[in-house]
Amino acid sequence: MGLVQSRSESEELQVENVSHPARLKKDSPIIVIGAGTWGASTALYLGRRGYTNVLVLDPHPYPSPISAGNDVNKIAETISWRPSGGEEVDRVPIETHIAARTSEGWLNDPVFKPYYHDTGFIAAASTPDAFQFVKEHEITDDESEYTPLAGTEFRQTMPEGVLTGDFPNWKGFWKKRGAGWVHARNAYISAADEARKLGVRFLTGTPEGKVTGLLYGNNGHVVGVATADGKEHRATRTIMTAGPYADKLLDFKNQLRPTAWTLAHIKLEPSELPLYKNLPVLFNVERGFFMEPDEEHHELKICDEHPGYTNFKGPCHDPEAESSGSIPFAKHQIPEASEERVRNFLRETMPQLADRPFAFARICWCADTPDRRFLIDTHPDHPSLILGVGGSGHGFAHITSIGGFIVDELEGRLEKRFKDAFRWRPETAVDRNWQDLQGRWGVERRVMDFGEVKEWTKVGDGREY
Repeated sequence: MGLVQSRSESEELQVENVSHPARLKKDSPIIVIGAGTWGASTALYLGRRGYTNVLVLDPHPYPSPISAGNDVNKIAETISWRPSGGEEVDRVPIETHIAARTSEGWLNDPVFKPYYHDTGFIAAASTPDAFQFVKEHEITDDESEYTPLAGTEFRQTMPEGVLTGDFPNWKGFWKKRGAGWVHARNAYISAADEARKLGVRFLTGTPEGKVTGLLYGNNGHVVGVATADGKEHRATRTIMTAGPYADKLLDFKNQLRPTAWTLAHIKLEPSELPLYKNLPVLFNVERGFFMEPDEEHHELKICDEHPGYTNFKGPCHDPEAESSGSIPFAKHQIPEASEERVRNFLRETMPQLADRPFAFARICWCADTPDRRFLIDTHPDHPSLILGVGGSGHGFAHITSIGGFIVDELEGRLEKRFKDAFRWRPETAVDRNWQDLQGRWGVERRVMDFGEVKEWTKVGDGREY
């Protein structure tokens, strides 16, 4: 097996003066920046396609404590539609094509299939406008598969004693099959572990894995990366899958907005666990969502729904410096306002849990593109740099397929429908409205900033996920 070439900072970097990057071969050195959800998926697909000289770099070990994928569970939905050729394929929205690829992975790929739980999905809202949104955006399959619900009818979706609230003004739909949740962390680890078995090398969890900059040659080529230990790693192709941190390494022309969401866990007693087993996901677009307790810690995860937090003026910013964008940071607490939203959601659904202490809490980052479509493309000015960013709040659900799209782009064979949807598109970010809700709801119908937060929770758990 060949090795990605490394050089010290004192060595001169030699680059051929050519307009096109070197021809890609199976033993060409390839660097993947970031070992989070998309980095692990990309590594898996590179290994499956026979690339023998792949190095994944990340300052954090995998599963990374800052990765959105390092989580006990995420919502997932599979669809029954499959492309059959002809005019039907061209009429179907691109989101359906993407969902079909992803569904195939959750249902049939042995790396991911064990972690998908088809328990059902309930989508709801509390006001007429939000309910109309639910009907238009959450009914993604045959409408006959959805049972309408209102008020206390929601209680019938789960065993007696789970949903005891009054569900004031709630209306929604229950899809009993074809949706549920995935064990996010285990699926993420499974992808990375399989990539390692296929020969992909991971240099993570140390300064050696922290990329501090891209290395540029002639004609705009990215010829590798520099790392925090003072070394330079050369590569024929470099793949950027650094999530919300990608903005620190490359100018994305305002196409990425690092945005964070909030989650909390409540510990259940051993005697309660059977009652809360195999529950459907309950999601109110104005309140929040929850899924069944995890098997390791026996904790119920609850998220308060909102358009997200940015960090334009909060932690990590120098008050004397000009604004440097929304800067991600790690924190295993949530704002007290977020805690109150979580507890209000529980008072409407499971009041028996509303006042229990939190066992764990964290903020969780992603990167929004202006239209919430992924950004997977060869950089127009750097033809040896492949971009795989812009999860836009729904990136993890596609861990089964996203690496395939990225490697298709690497190999120059990404289908035109995906190429058009995922392209480099700075024109969409001209005069970008950083407060755009981007179709999200929540009690707080506004994008918030961590600079506004006065008080944080004080959850005393040292876990990093």
